[in-house]
Amino acid sequence: MALVTTKEMFDKAYAGGYAIGAFNVNNMEIVQGITEAAGELNSPIILQVSAGARKYANHTYLVKLVEAALIENSNIPIALHLDHGADFDICKSCIDGGFTSVMIDGSHHSFKDNIELTRRVVEYAHSKGVVVEGELGQLAGIEDDVNVSDENASYTHPDEVEEFVDKTGVDSLAIAIGTSHGAFKFKPGQKPQLRFDILDEVSKRLPNFPIVLHGASSVSQEYVKIIQENGGQLADAIGIPEDMLRQAARSAVCKINIDSDLRLAMTAGIRQVLFANPAAFDPREYLKVGRANVKAIVAHKIKNVLGSENKA
Repeated sequence: MALVTTKEMFDKAYAGGYAIGAFNVNNMEIVQGITEAAGELNSPIILQVSAGARKYANHTYLVKLVEAALIENSNIPIALHLDHGADFDICKSCIDGGFTSVMIDGSHHSFKDNIELTRRVVEYAHSKGVVVEGELGQLAGIEDDVNVSDENASYTHPDEVEEFVDKTGVDSLAIAIGTSHGAFKFKPGQKPQLRFDILDEVSKRLPNFPIVLHGASSVSQEYVKIIQENGGQLADAIGIPEDMLRQAARSAVCKINIDSDLRLAMTAGIRQVLFANPAAFDPREYLKVGRANVKAIVAHKIKNVLGSENKA
């Protein structure tokens, strides 16, 4: 099976009341953990690559790792997606370099300029058979090259979505309803809350159109605790409650992005090994434990949050 676009995935997810997990990848062990879990649970998945991941691991290495995972898990649909493409050039590079889906993030531009940039990417991508995700509204938080302060964050305005989709031709739309990038999504004592009223209004204005949630890690307290107990400093790390994400997945949300949870799972495993055995120096030993944690958290998300088990 070759890499696929997200179009059929999203059509089925919308009709079936579930979402596809879009998991960020940075190295071999993360790719293996994600795809092994999805393969065993017969779940479609999106493997997504950020600009930071491309800088760290190199575009070609990442594409080949994903292609290898596809050979090992040929029973499930896998899409390769660019996360937070900053400009036309990086989107074009990924489109030409084997990606089947790209996101152009023009949310920091004016509404007019966002439309113009997104439309340009869509025209090029569609000519190559690649699908495009756009974004309206800005999420707070820090993740790789994305850094938006609380003051500059903004909810999506439902009255803009129809014009944006119509003028750009995007295939899916990321909206801001209260999710946030990184592991510190909320201040201590602040109650996490998603604006389902905005999601409902967007869904009414864009019937049967796939919506995307970024910054949707739940920041597993199990892994936060392990990291803290093994020399880490992650006090006050808070994420999005999983019941809220499941509610979103039952509606128009067809893609839920998960990155920080994978980082926490991997780091918890590595810290456990190195803290328990300071003389350890074989990367295979500690990365193996981290990979197992990634597999476990992905399996949990597929079964309990996304609802995508046996949907391949």
